[in-house]
Amino acid sequence: MLTLPFAAPASRGRAAALAALITVGTVCAGDAVARTFPFGPRTRSVNDLGNQFVPYHAHLWDLLHGRSDGGLLLNWQSGYGTSFLPDLGTYLTSPFSVLVALFPRDQIDLAVYVVTLTKMAAAGAAMTWLLTALHKGNGRRWAAGVLGASYALCGWSVVEATYNTMWLDGLVFFPLLCLVGEWARTGRRALLGTLVVALAWIANFYTAYMATIGAALVLAVRLLLEESRSRERIRALLRAAWTVLLGLGLAAPVLLPVFLGSRHAYPGWTKEFAPANWTDVFARTLPATYSFFTPAVFVGGAALLAACALAFNRSVPRRERWMWTGLAAAVAVSLQWGPTHLVWHVFATPNGSPYRQTFVLAGIVVICAWTCLSRGWPGSRAVLGGGAVVTAIALGAATSELVSVWAYLLFAAGLAAVVAGLLLAARGRLVALTAVLLTGALAGQAAATTAYADRERPARLDDYPAWGGAHSAREAAVRGADGWPEYRTDPGRERLTGNDPMLVGGQGAAYYSSHTPDVLTRTLAALGTGWTSHGRSLQSLDNPVTDAIFSVGARVRTAPGGSPQVLQEEAPPLVTVRPPAPQPRYGSDPFRNQELLLGARVYTDPVAGACPVGTGVFLWAPDYTGTARLGDAPPVELRGGRPKRRATLTPLGTVTTPGTPVVYGSGTPREATVGCLDRAALTAAVAGLKASGAVRVDVFGSGVTAELPPGTRGTAVLAAPRIAGWSCEGRPADSYLGLVAVPLDGTRTTVSCSFRPPGLRAGAAVGVGALLAVVATVLGPAVARRRRGVHTRATETSSAQH
Repeated sequence: MLTLPFAAPASRGRAAALAALITVGTVCAGDAVARTFPFGPRTRSVNDLGNQFVPYHAHLWDLLHGRSDGGLLLNWQSGYGTSFLPDLGTYLTSPFSVLVALFPRDQIDLAVYVVTLTKMAAAGAAMTWLLTALHKGNGRRWAAGVLGASYALCGWSVVEATYNTMWLDGLVFFPLLCLVGEWARTGRRALLGTLVVALAWIANFYTAYMATIGAALVLAVRLLLEESRSRERIRALLRAAWTVLLGLGLAAPVLLPVFLGSRHAYPGWTKEFAPANWTDVFARTLPATYSFFTPAVFVGGAALLAACALAFNRSVPRRERWMWTGLAAAVAVSLQWGPTHLVWHVFATPNGSPYRQTFVLAGIVVICAWTCLSRGWPGSRAVLGGGAVVTAIALGAATSELVSVWAYLLFAAGLAAVVAGLLLAARGRLVALTAVLLTGALAGQAAATTAYADRERPARLDDYPAWGGAHSAREAAVRGADGWPEYRTDPGRERLTGNDPMLVGGQGAAYYSSHTPDVLTRTLAALGTGWTSHGRSLQSLDNPVTDAIFSVGARVRTAPGGSPQVLQEEAPPLVTVRPPAPQPRYGSDPFRNQELLLGARVYTDPVAGACPVGTGVFLWAPDYTGTARLGDAPPVELRGGRPKRRATLTPLGTVTTPGTPVVYGSGTPREATVGCLDRAALTAAVAGLKASGAVRVDVFGSGVTAELPPGTRGTAVLAAPRIAGWSCEGRPADSYLGLVAVPLDGTRTTVSCSFRPPGLRAGAAVGVGALLAVVATVLGPAVARRRRGVHTRATETSSAQH
């Protein structure tokens, strides 16, 4: 059992373990108080956690267990076939992600929760290790453990990153990259430093970029505080820069495909940066506050008071205390200034929260706090001075709408406990009580902040249920109907998340990613698809024509409160043939566009505003929000409003009575088109595509091979978007209305297409070069030392002979 080491100096390992224990216990306590999963009925899967991270980790589970459709390069389940390596490098290459493989698949939500806790615990332990490397703090290493937990439990972590789990890798690697800077400063552990940099950038390049900037600032302060010559400082900086370059080179096989995946993505939402009010910034230093567009700077009472007391602590050299305090202040200001905001965010204001670098500020504040405590317990002058600064910050937040009476009560109680504990320790009394007060203040404030955020997030953000009966029923229906690669099975228009094909199986159109390809969005948009997230979250099209185009032979439909039902239809093979003819172009009418891609006329025009008896009625009203119905049929809801949302082309039913109108529930849409589907014409078109299409299709994790009837001419079309990276028969693939295409001259009976993500080959080359450079960097000095030793021994032998 872990005991608090009050009487004797704690080892670094025990202090790190203490930080991890406090972190995990506090988060679980906060979630339990809020009755949030897995401690109660409230879902924690809000926003991107439920929409992206849980489905992506489910797909990773399938990959690790050999059950996925596709491989590391190509994801056949989403968006009718998308590049997977950029998504892997963005969402899943954290070393902690593989832990999901240890859980049953229907416990994927619990698996992601455990991954989240593990990352936070690792961040606390890593920060503790860094603190004790910067200053040993003998006799007070347990305090380093408390401060390490303060960092792991910062407001940014428990309020924002907890549902953006990939960000937590930055929380872990910031202190580790600071350690790399320490090794570069002292000329040690070059190989380990390079591997840490590579792992950080592979785990999550976005927060690794921010963490690297923060670590560089910490190294700069450390070098300026050294009593060394400028030449030695420059050498240390060069060693650090070389370590980072080598690490980036090793990570290049992942980084370059991720970068190019972003370049080929559909443009998302952009906005101008607007700094938050300083009253709100001050408010976010307090416990139990919530806001998406302000920096969550909360680090707990102990860390905040100790950091503010640093400037008044005379046991710390003046130059050191003012440089660390100045760094913290400069980083805080940089969050609010437009030019430095852009530097922190790779020169582009992000979609969503503009304060994603806040974890770096939290880490620097904790380093300031440890600098204050490690040289000796601050006396009454330092404690009172720091307390005055903290009080001023709290008073500065008084006019903010983000604070409540409870926030101030928690703040006051924590501040009183910390002040009492530090004053007792300064007098050499009851150090054990000091530890209890500091730990209790942190745990209480952080648990309350966690619980408060758990309650606030579902009220402000979209939420998604944890895996339950509806998920299991949908998964069973998909699995029972699956016929891949003979045909696709779409898990349905009725969404559980934005990535249902990865979550419950199948091979559908739905896909939500930062890397949603531009060509995919534009192609499906031309055919009438709907979207959210400004075009990066594509929805399934419940339409027989597009199902035929994309070889969807089974579709799951789930009525509200009902069981999933599987509708199966005849579908052409994945590879079909279009006759020799000039390639058409899409227009503005999705019904005509569907016919162009299908190669047949299947829609008839309404007569006097109504569709003929026996035809299926489909409504396209992309900007309409409301309900629509066919006559007396049940209403169907549409949610439009471009550019954020786009209502999908929607089936309303089949006409049974002449003159049946389309009835709108809330006014007539500004832009609406009705299509009348002739089922007999569609059946004939599907039969023609089957007759002329591939007789056999083999699908792999990086491509497809199809066998065609002898003498086939025209254009072979693969029912997959022509995203960058496709090549067929040794040359870049052609595009047929946005799909992968190969021209046929009648002499070819097989068509082979392969997919390689853009940047993979160049990244691999850079990675090999970096690996050779690492070997040279590590072995070069050893070889030189050995040669010098041989030369010395030879010289000594020669001297002895003479």
